[in-house]
Amino acid sequence: MKTPLFLTASLLVSTAQADTPQQVLEGLVAQAGSASTMRGEHLFRGKFSGGKSAASCTECHGGDARTAGQHIKTHKRIEPMAPVVNRERFTDPAKVQKWFRRNCPEVLGRACTPQEMADFTAYMVSIK
Repeated sequence: MKTPLFLTASLLVSTAQADTPQQVLEGLVAQAGSASTMRGEHLFRGKFSGGKSAASCTECHGGDARTAGQHIKTHKRIEPMAPVVNRERFTDPAKVQKWFRRNCPEVLGRACTPQEMADFTAYMVSIK
C-alpha cells in the first residue's frame, strides 16, 4: 500500500520544480497559450507609466540581460537575467512567480498577465 502513495508523492515533487528554463517556459506557455520573444523584449526594454518605482526593467537590470544590474533604490547587485550566463535563472517556477509578483507592480503598476510572463521568459531564454 505504501508504493502508490510514494509514487504519487514522487511525481508531485518531480513536476513541482523544473530543471531548465525551457521547462519553466513550457509551463508558462501552457497557461498563456503562446509566447512571443518580440513582445517579451518590449516588456524588458519598454518604458511604462504607473509603476511604483521604475519605468522599465532596464532601470535595474540594465540594457543587456547578459550582464549584472543594480537595484535603483538599494544599489544591490542583481545577477544577470539571461539563463545563457546565469544558469540559475528561470529554473525554479516558484522563484519565477515570486519575482514576477514583486517586479510587475514596480514597473507596470499591476500584476503581469500569464501572457506577459510567458513572453518575457521566452525573450530571456532566447538570448544567446
